Amino acid sequence: MGLVVQKYGGTSVADLERIENVARRVIKEKESGNDVVVVLSAMAGETDRLINLAQQAAADPDPREYDALISTGEQVTVTLLAMMLKRLGYRARSFLGHQIKINTDRAFKKARIVKIDTRKIREELKKGAIIVVAGFQGVDEENNITTLGRGGSDTSAVALAAALKADVCEIYTDVDGVYTTDPNIYDKARRLDKISYDEMLEMARAGAKVLHPRSVELAKKFEVPVYVKSSFSDANGTLVTKEDKDMEKEVVSGVTYDRDQAKITVVNVPDRPGIAARLFTPLAEHNIMVDMIIQNASVDSLTDLTFTVSRKDVKQASILVQDAAKDIGAANVVIDDSVAKISIIGVGMVSHSGVAAKMFTTLAKEGINIEMISTSEIKISCVVKAKYTELAVMVLHDAFELEKQKS
Repeated sequence: MGLVVQKYGGTSVADLERIENVARRVIKEKESGNDVVVVLSAMAGETDRLINLAQQAAADPDPREYDALISTGEQVTVTLLAMMLKRLGYRARSFLGHQIKINTDRAFKKARIVKIDTRKIREELKKGAIIVVAGFQGVDEENNITTLGRGGSDTSAVALAAALKADVCEIYTDVDGVYTTDPNIYDKARRLDKISYDEMLEMARAGAKVLHPRSVELAKKFEVPVYVKSSFSDANGTLVTKEDKDMEKEVVSGVTYDRDQAKITVVNVPDRPGIAARLFTPLAEHNIMVDMIIQNASVDSLTDLTFTVSRKDVKQASILVQDAAKDIGAANVVIDDSVAKISIIGVGMVSHSGVAAKMFTTLAKEGINIEMISTSEIKISCVVKAKYTELAVMVLHDAFELEKQKS
């Protein structure tokens, strides 16, 4: 007998019919001889509805009350699934984050899991129960309800799998795996049978919506095998696992895009020690993530500093940066939210030359100007005008022949 953690996203539990479909999948796993822990998101669209209500109630909702409100969507789905499982003749028990407990820090809206108490889950598993856990939520040291940020149910599932030492964590969504690019943009996209933790992490950070980056970080840290599967088919899906030698046959495994980007340029920044810290510290204090950063060469002891943030953070970031810019004596702050990030990713890039040149040449042939470049061992990202997103994805997918299965 093994232990399987299954996570179902919002589209998988969008209505009672789909929740019953989830119940039957869970029962099938239970009948195969495994213990099952199920993690659920809220119904599709429900979290957005609750956020809208919060914003109608207050222009700037109190973070504690905000988390208490938007965490309620998962309470509905876990109790409905537990009811259905019982109706179908199976012992089931639902748990909210504070009932287990899933302990987090106090960063409302973006809380991070500190530890998970698995005793109640293990007790119920010994009794033969199917455990249904609310994703996305936890509780801080003062018993305030916290939420993990959008996509946090993936993180909940992988964290539970790690804490319980589960054999596998299965993430069920509306796609049947991880593709070489978004199949909604390019019909040549190919499903990958397996992908390394590092590649999946880079894809998630670069805009792929299949898994949340924090969930992949946890999976890698605790070596939790993760299967990405569809709730609506029996396709094999994609295994996210440790890197093996066969993976390096693929020089590039995928092309991703991220339209949730805004570029901020601070003009004529004094080029001396400590200035960058004074610009970025206020962003860190407000939990605003900075992605790409470029600093131009200094001229007359002045430089331009450009970086990207999420579009949802750009309003607050702009205010913070403008205040900091005045404080350090910079000339101006320029905001551009009409950009997108295009990335190519693959562990094979470590041992193959010419990948960057091929990417830049391919974009140049289409007249796509590159505004920023960022690299890691297995990723190259370029910021371009958002209007070129689809074109850039398709030409790079063709250039690296990603539609072909490497033998």
